[in-house]
Amino acid sequence: MAKLNKSKKDKDLYWYTNKKGEKLWMYRHKYKDIFGNRKEKKKSSFESEDAALKALLKVKADLLDRNMKQVEKDQITISQWFDIWYETNKKDWKEPTRKQRERILRMHIKPLLGNYKLSTLDKSTYKREFINELIEGYSFGSVHLYHTIFKSGINAAVDDEILLRNRFKKVSVPEKDHQGIKDNYLDENELNKLLSFSKEHSTETNYSLVLTLAYTGLRKGEALGLQWNDIDFDSKSITVERTRDHIGIRSPKSKNSYRTIPVDDLVLSHLKNYKKWCKEIKFQYGKHLKDDDLVFTSRLGNPITCHSPNATFNRLIEKGNLKQITLHGLRHTHATVLLNLGLPPKAIADRLGNSTKMINEVYGHTLKETENKAVQLFSASLGAASGAN
Repeated sequence: MAKLNKSKKDKDLYWYTNKKGEKLWMYRHKYKDIFGNRKEKKKSSFESEDAALKALLKVKADLLDRNMKQVEKDQITISQWFDIWYETNKKDWKEPTRKQRERILRMHIKPLLGNYKLSTLDKSTYKREFINELIEGYSFGSVHLYHTIFKSGINAAVDDEILLRNRFKKVSVPEKDHQGIKDNYLDENELNKLLSFSKEHSTETNYSLVLTLAYTGLRKGEALGLQWNDIDFDSKSITVERTRDHIGIRSPKSKNSYRTIPVDDLVLSHLKNYKKWCKEIKFQYGKHLKDDDLVFTSRLGNPITCHSPNATFNRLIEKGNLKQITLHGLRHTHATVLLNLGLPPKAIADRLGNSTKMINEVYGHTLKETENKAVQLFSASLGAASGAN
């Protein structure tokens, strides 16, 4: 290392010249840990003497306050800490929780924040690099979940005395999921165009899933969790009793999500034919279709994965040069069409497995447009009657 020159401001402060000839600053502070062992804390590459002094004084203050862990682990990264947190606690979590948190760490927290220092990550950076990035591609509910998991890990660092406090407690997730619904749905003509293109260019399963979602308003997880015994071809209804995602099969999202809804003849007729196709596929692999088999099946006779429908749907939209919506946008489309037809919000809420309050909040723009249309129709009707007289 380059020659160290003592600063006049503090005996543990030094300056040196790097290979580029730049003058930089560092500190080296010796102390004893709680067991009496001699240790040294050092950090270099400060661009100014004041910056190095400020960091040194913080180290000394932490040591005086007996905050040894904050001193010794101030260089630990978000990725390193969350690995420690996961390995320490995973046996205390149930398997679905363990799998969920492992996936969130691997796919979201570590890729976006992993290289930041645990001790120095600030609220502004967190919101910009994590919350704002995620909200562009994921629903409000998903981002809120990722945010909650992150805060849990930070709380553990506070409990472990590595951090003084959780500075992310008051960070909120913008409800862009609701605000962006205006653009994430199709009108009747756009939906017919999508279904026609999907029927011509999709596999049996992909078209069956798109058709079912569009005509029922089911969530993707609810559709993927459907078993053949949930479809009553005689009473023309579908019952929702479970949901399925990457974690596995579990209970629906809420009490309202348990429901039985009437289904269109067009959908039922297609599902009858699709069921025959599933039987043939199963038979090719020496299997028989059972009543408790999941409805949406791959060409190998197994349930389709939970990730494939989104990617397949996005490719379909791109290939057909169709209006850009997400797969979840089919649920918004279903609700919007029903609202435009004048169906009461309570009836739509029951069908979707939501509360009436949620329908009013999420689809307020459509309700307003419907109300305005009703006023215009009423006025036009009176005008016609007045003209007739």
